[in-house]
Amino acid sequence: MNTQMKRRLVVVTGIIVVVMAIVLAVVGSGGSARSLTVADAAGGTGMGQRVQVTGNVVDNSYSTEGGVLTFSIYDPEGDPSQTLNVRYEGAASSTFGNGVTAICTGRLSDDGGVLLTASELVTKCPSKYESATDALGIAQLLGYGDDIVDKTVKITGVVKDGTLTAAGSDERFVCVDAADSSQEVSVSYDDALPEDVQAGTTVVVQGSLSSDGRFHATDVALEGGN
Repeated sequence: MNTQMKRRLVVVTGIIVVVMAIVLAVVGSGGSARSLTVADAAGGTGMGQRVQVTGNVVDNSYSTEGGVLTFSIYDPEGDPSQTLNVRYEGAASSTFGNGVTAICTGRLSDDGGVLLTASELVTKCPSKYESATDALGIAQLLGYGDDIVDKTVKITGVVKDGTLTAAGSDERFVCVDAADSSQEVSVSYDDALPEDVQAGTTVVVQGSLSSDGRFHATDVALEGGN
């Protein structure tokens, strides 16, 4: 092997080493996260490490400012007073809300208290079904006018395309009449929606219609059952 070939071999080997180092660094940074309980994470275990913590969203603990969602989670099988603050820069899914199970993956830091800055947020809400028997259609609801305002009723309709938003929005979605899509009502709801709720889904909603024309829901379920 002549000198020129040896030099080329050294250069190629050096390039391969650099590329492998970069690949390993990327893979290492996105590798598996250490699973922790809420109590362990809140106690400072895994500080600075990539961790995954699962808990339920504390009621009304969330807010969004500048595209950053902040909220707290607790362990439903542990001490409910033990909570962990979470920061997530990204859009939460429509299933996010009070009590929903949140799987948060990111890094722990001490920001005047333990904070999990999540790079990934997955929410899980069990599917829930409710019979539409005795429920009012949207056209029926609106047909009652002021006589139905502030009265607790059950309604059924279809989720309008493009209207689903995350918890914390004034309008969670718009519900349209199954037979006449021109008849619709805005629905507000702060809790987690069943995970299968999407555009075109038929839902059963309990709550009351306010004087401003918005339906304030206390429960939202998928249409089903007897």
